[in-house]
Amino acid sequence: MHSSDPHQRPYTIFGTRNRQTSFGATDFLRANDRMAALLPAAMRMGRLQQDVAAALPSVAAACAVLSCEGGVLVLAVPNAAVATRLKQQIQGLTAKLQTRGWDVQSIRLKVQVVQPPAPDYVPRQLSLPPNAVDAFEDLGKSLDRTPANAPLIAALERLAARRR
Repeated sequence: MHSSDPHQRPYTIFGTRNRQTSFGATDFLRANDRMAALLPAAMRMGRLQQDVAAALPSVAAACAVLSCEGGVLVLAVPNAAVATRLKQQIQGLTAKLQTRGWDVQSIRLKVQVVQPPAPDYVPRQLSLPPNAVDAFEDLGKSLDRTPANAPLIAALERLAARRR
């Protein structure tokens, strides 16, 4: 999977060489010994995702491989309509994946509805009256300047500065 050129990046998890987040993910996984153990599984899932996309180009953008264990491939689909369309093509998909070397005996579909946040949603901001801000500032000034109190004093000063 590695090329002979040390400056060329390896194939990414999702099989695309131009997605910067994939490069970052593979670099992150390689940086830590414990996380590096996940890299082969992530690469395998990426190759399986590519093969599913090649077998079903019409619905591949809407599907994501969740797992493939014990001969059961689990695909995530965004809604019931895509699941219905995909159910009609499961036999062909299974056969195509088997010809590509995947041990897939059955396919399960899992509908995972993702709802975007409401466009008019605004996170609530805590507002403090001026006398409360003054009280926090006075509290920070009245505390003894010891190493134990330093984080609390700094936090009180930041709170007062942000609310002014």
